[in-house]
Amino acid sequence: MSGASGPVAAGERGETTIADRVVAKIAAQAAKEAVDAPPKEAATPRATVTVHRGTARVRVTLELGYPGDIGHQCGAVRRRVTERVKALAGMEVPEVAVQVEHLHPSGASLAAQGRIR
Repeated sequence: MSGASGPVAAGERGETTIADRVVAKIAAQAAKEAVDAPPKEAATPRATVTVHRGTARVRVTLELGYPGDIGHQCGAVRRRVTERVKALAGMEVPEVAVQVEHLHPSGASLAAQGRIR
């Protein structure tokens, strides 16, 4: 029986790998949390991620309400995704591309157009 030789060096402990799809789920949830007031009929945000050497490049696709400050909401999504991926997966996120796939008019804008009474 050999005695304890102290802590094991980092290089000898192994490696943790987090799959792209796991990081994509984190990013999609973070995007959902970042949107101020998502329209009821909007689809859940989706994300695709490419991970390379501890760095994640993220693309988020989402739907937003209209009218609204689209630029502000996209900025909030970028910040939230970057923060959450860094905190939960320990990865740097140099790029978050946000694609707004659909705008959903609010009830107020439909009423202004004469579609709802």
